[in-house]
Amino acid sequence: MKKSTMFGLLMLVVRRDLILAMRRRADVLTTLIFFVMVVSLFPLGVGPEMAMLRKMAPGVLWVAALLSSMLSLGRLFSADYLDGTLEQMMLAPQSLSMLVLGKMAAHWVVSGFPLVLMAPVLGLQFDMTGEALVVLIIGLLLGTPILSMVGAIGAALTLGLRGGGVLLSLLVLPLCIPVLIFATGAVDAVTSGLNITAHLSLLGAFFVMALVFTPWVTAQALRISME
Repeated sequence: MKKSTMFGLLMLVVRRDLILAMRRRADVLTTLIFFVMVVSLFPLGVGPEMAMLRKMAPGVLWVAALLSSMLSLGRLFSADYLDGTLEQMMLAPQSLSMLVLGKMAAHWVVSGFPLVLMAPVLGLQFDMTGEALVVLIIGLLLGTPILSMVGAIGAALTLGLRGGGVLLSLLVLPLCIPVLIFATGAVDAVTSGLNITAHLSLLGAFFVMALVFTPWVTAQALRISME
């Protein structure tokens, strides 16, 4: 009964945040448009050399995805903080960690999942092979939720601070470097004919660790910021 109640609470928070996000479609589209623009500008700037484009494709796509996710992190808790909803959540008898996990999941659905869907289309600009695109999608499915979960910690720590967006970037970007390295390494490995199991296994391990620890850490960071 307790497990079903916790799952119901999680789904309630996810549904609420998705409904609110759909009322602010401009914010959602901003992240996706930024991702498309950054990725599309590289072939125009570098030139039509296909070998070079194939080599730089995973790095370009992942850096663009990371920067795009940063655009929406500042709004993860700010609206609830300004209207008092966040304070009510902290006073509620339900687990704050579970509420935070629901907000992380909704953030990924709104800002991360569209990037996963758009990445294969943009990858064609770089002449990526079918195998490379499949590995890219798998890496994004494992890695973009980590960006949302790790980013939530930074968003909680910088909540209500003046100039918090810059500080948020300084806190989050270094923590996301391992995800960037192993996700791009997986695509490079499949392009070179090497085994990709190690890279994807490490990404999966990072995902599990983030899923276990970041909701609790974010909840504690929110309590500190609200004091």
